[in-house]
Amino acid sequence: MSLFSWLRPASPVVSVDLQQRLTKLPAIGELRECSLREQRWVVLDLETTGLNLSKDRVLSIGAVVIEDGAIDFSQQFERTLQCRELKLGPSVLIHGLAPSAIAAGSEPTEALVELLEFIGDSPVLAFHASFDQHMLSRALKEHLGHKLQTVFLDVAQIAPLVCPQAHIREAGLDEWIDWFKLEVFERHHASADALATAELALILFSRARQQQIHSPLNLQQRLSQWKRRQQTHSF
Repeated sequence: MSLFSWLRPASPVVSVDLQQRLTKLPAIGELRECSLREQRWVVLDLETTGLNLSKDRVLSIGAVVIEDGAIDFSQQFERTLQCRELKLGPSVLIHGLAPSAIAAGSEPTEALVELLEFIGDSPVLAFHASFDQHMLSRALKEHLGHKLQTVFLDVAQIAPLVCPQAHIREAGLDEWIDWFKLEVFERHHASADALATAELALILFSRARQQQIHSPLNLQQRLSQWKRRQQTHSF
């Protein structure tokens, strides 16, 4: 056995049932040229123990679906994950979750496979998507040895792309909710934040169509151009 084999983390132990379910997941392709309305979108939000990309853990997952130009409330996903590494007193709340709720949560391996099945081959929308994408990717690798292939688009970037007049490019979700005068009655837990992000995304898609952005692929291309311009202006 080489020295480097001791340094590599051990592969996770995954049940045969979960392995079979992973093999049945649909292949993830490029974004399509269908209309924004025709595309099934999954809007995702994760609550984590903190913002450290290397050390913190996913605590809860919330997701809703946009399909046929509307939020489909029959397709919702919500899980609290067990987190044995988290040591808290009984009265401590994280994102409104008591330690008892975390202890009674879903086994991470099962919850993560269920999430992948829920997403299918749909692209994912998230606010500050790079964080959710990184944390989900890390969780899948650690718990399942699985590589995340899903396409993510960032609502925090779509908003200033289609609404440059807002002049709030670095704004958080709350600022965009206020700017559009959305009525959001709950915030700061995964399922509520996913729903708020979905409501915002529907408005942004309408603005995008007014600017001749008609397909998911077109939106991705325009976002790439927008990001290059932002990087150029920052120098």
